Amino acid sequence: MTTSELTIPQKTQKTEKVRRPRRPRVMGAGKQLHAGPVTYLVLTVFALVSLAPLVWTAIAASRTDERLAQTPPPLWFGGNLFKNMETAWEEAGLGTAMFNTTFVAGTITVSTVLFSTLAGFAFAKLRFRFSGVLLLLTIGTMMIPPQLAVVPLYLWMADLGWSNQLQTVILPTLCTAFGTFFMRQYLLQALPTELIEAARVDGASSLRVVWHVVFPAARPAMAVLGLLTFVFAWNDFLWPIIALNQENPTVQVALNSLGTGYVPDQAVIMAGALLGTLPLLIAFLLFGKQIVGGIMQGAIKG
Repeated sequence: MTTSELTIPQKTQKTEKVRRPRRPRVMGAGKQLHAGPVTYLVLTVFALVSLAPLVWTAIAASRTDERLAQTPPPLWFGGNLFKNMETAWEEAGLGTAMFNTTFVAGTITVSTVLFSTLAGFAFAKLRFRFSGVLLLLTIGTMMIPPQLAVVPLYLWMADLGWSNQLQTVILPTLCTAFGTFFMRQYLLQALPTELIEAARVDGASSLRVVWHVVFPAARPAMAVLGLLTFVFAWNDFLWPIIALNQENPTVQVALNSLGTGYVPDQAVIMAGALLGTLPLLIAFLLFGKQIVGGIMQGAIKG
C-alpha cells in the first residue's frame, strides 16, 4: 500500500469545547461596594434621629422663653440665636470656661492615651510576675461606681491644697482602666511578637521599641481612645462641679450657673448648651476623616 492510497479519516462532528466552570468574581482592591436604596433609607433615618436633639437645641436657642412655653412648641428657627448666645456667654463666663476645659480635656487626653498605651503594651506583650493579677485588679476598678470615690478623693485633694484648681480635675484621670484594657486587647492582635523580637535582635532599646514599633502599630486605637477620652473629659460634670467653683470653672460648671434663679431662661440655657457643644462638632469636622481612616486601617490590619 502506497502513501497515496492512505486516507485520513475526516471528523464528522465538531470538537466540543470544554467548558470550564466560571470563577466567582472577586472585588478588586480599590473598588467600592455600592449599597442599595434600603441601606440608604436606614442610614438616613438613623442620621435624622441622631441629629434631632442638636437641631432642637439650635431651634430653642433661637427663640424666646415665652415662645418655648407655648403649645405647640416651635419647629423652625427664630431670630434670637446670636442674642441668646451673647447673653449666655456673658452670664456664664464661657470665655474662661472654654479655655479651662480645652486645657483640662487636652491634658487628660494626651496623658490617658500615652499611659494607657504603655500599660496596655506591658499587659499584652511583656511577661512579668503577677501580671494576670494586676490586670484583674485593673479591670475590677471599672466595676466600682465613681460616686463612691467622690468623698475620699475630695478629702485627698483638699489635703494637697488643690481645692478649686484645675489639677484637681486632671490628676484622677491621667490614666484609666478602660484605656489600659482597650489598648491591651488591641495590641494582642495588631502587634506581632516576632516584630518586637526582631527589634530586640537589631539592638533596639525598650524606648526605641516603644517609639518605633508599638506606637505605629497602636496608632488607630490611640486615635479612637483619644477621641473618646476628649469627649468624656469635655462633658464631665460630676467631679468638676464638686471640685471647682464659678471663679475657675469648666464649661459644664459654667453652664450650671445658667439654670439658677427663680425662673430660668430656657432659651439662654439652650444657647449656652449649643456653645458648649460647638467645639466638639468643630473638632470632629476637622479630624473626623483621620479618625475614621485610623479605625478602618486598624480593622483591615486585624
